[in-house]
Amino acid sequence: MEPEPFVPSQGSVRKNYSLATELVFIDNSDGTGVRDLYNASSIPIYQTATFKQSSASRVEEFDYTRSGNPTRSHLGNFFHGRAFVVSSGMSALDVVARLVKAGEEIIAGDDLYGGTNRLLAFLNKSFDIKSHHVDTTNPDALLPYLHPTRTRLILLESPTNPLIKISDIPKIASIVHERCPNALIVVDNTMMSPYLQRPLEFGADIVIHSGTKYLSGHHDLMAGVIGVKDEVVAETLAVRMEKQQANAVRIAEFLEHHGFKVMYPGLRTHPQYDLHTTMSRGPGAVLSFVTNDVEISERVDVNDLIEDLYSALVTANAIKVIKPNGYIK
Repeated sequence: MEPEPFVPSQGSVRKNYSLATELVFIDNSDGTGVRDLYNASSIPIYQTATFKQSSASRVEEFDYTRSGNPTRSHLGNFFHGRAFVVSSGMSALDVVARLVKAGEEIIAGDDLYGGTNRLLAFLNKSFDIKSHHVDTTNPDALLPYLHPTRTRLILLESPTNPLIKISDIPKIASIVHERCPNALIVVDNTMMSPYLQRPLEFGADIVIHSGTKYLSGHHDLMAGVIGVKDEVVAETLAVRMEKQQANAVRIAEFLEHHGFKVMYPGLRTHPQYDLHTTMSRGPGAVLSFVTNDVEISERVDVNDLIEDLYSALVTANAIKVIKPNGYIK
């Protein structure tokens, strides 16, 4: 007997797939989000400041782009409806910082992105918001600065930029939430992307991303994302992350083999290698290394370094080169 054809009910929910599969869904098959009038496979960019209204007494879904725009709403729906998209990664951090009032405090790492340090210094000088910088690889380092009412934000990077330190997000979240009920754990997850690490699943309250990096991946936009629940996804992210990460692993191993001190959580020599693997599905594609010589560091040319690495990897048969008609491809 042939099986009866499946007819979805109005209340049916679309099946959840693996994250790599979810990344290529660009429609709104669940009936939510923006619907393009002409069923474009990619939502058009609405470059308009205002939207016409059907009447003076009824405001439509969109009226002024500053408060809402179909393109931005579609992107927000991509992020499962629990994310806010802003103009840059620093804008995302600035929005989160607005949750802190004068007299309240922030505890942050001692190895942070430069723009983050500048923003924290500005908040301290202009708004009486003090920041304490501690080694977040040691959760106990936070204890002297935790206050049940003054502590408002715990700002983490894991891995950090640029020294690639790893923080124990679950342990820090547990300690902070117990001692400071009004404090929020904020994780800048730009270095990992949501494909490799999802801090909200480990106790973080807010996660921020510079969409200019992995979420875009093409150096053609500025964007920031503030996530407050569930996974954040972006089309093509899975394919790009896997390839970039594989390349970074080989480069890190090559540099370490040649005597450089390499900071990369994909190497077993990293001091928080085991901790990182408990929170992430991969080491990412960002590393740093030490030459122990300022003059050498100043002479390092990125393009020359890449060419040297490429030649060495080819010689070591670490990568395959296809030569159709005698040309390297």
